[in-house]
Amino acid sequence: MPQATAEARPVGPPGYSQTMPRKPESAAAARRFTDTALSCWGLEELADDCALIVSELVANSVRYARRDSIRVVVERTAPRAVRVAVTDFSRALPVERQVGDSDEGGRGLLLVAALASDWGTDERRWGKVVWAELEGRG
Repeated sequence: MPQATAEARPVGPPGYSQTMPRKPESAAAARRFTDTALSCWGLEELADDCALIVSELVANSVRYARRDSIRVVVERTAPRAVRVAVTDFSRALPVERQVGDSDEGGRGLLLVAALASDWGTDERRWGKVVWAELEGRG
C-alpha cells in the first residue's frame, strides 16, 4: 500500500494536500490531517466543524467514487478562513437528499451546508472537487 504524504502547496493560498486510499479509514486520517493544518495556522476553533465536514466529504468519495485514491486539500483562504476539499475521479455530482425522521443516513450534505459558510462542487474532465469553506470568529 502506498504511504500517504503531505505536501505544502508552492502557489496559491497557503495550504496542504494529501493523497489517501479510497477507504473508510481515510476519514480518520483526513480529520487528523486537517486538524494539524488548522493548528499550524492557529485556527483550532474551526477544528470540530472541519472534522465533521471532511468526514462527510471523504465518506461520499469512498462510497461513490472510482479508482483507489482520493485527495484531501486544506487551504487558508483568509486570515480566519479555510477551504477544505476532497477530490475524486467520479463525475457524479453530490446531491442534497430529502430525508425523513426515520431515515438512518443521507444527511451528510445537509450537515456540510449547515456548518460551512459556503460549499460546492467544481467539475473536472477527470472527476470533481467537492469543497466547503469555514470562517472563524474575530
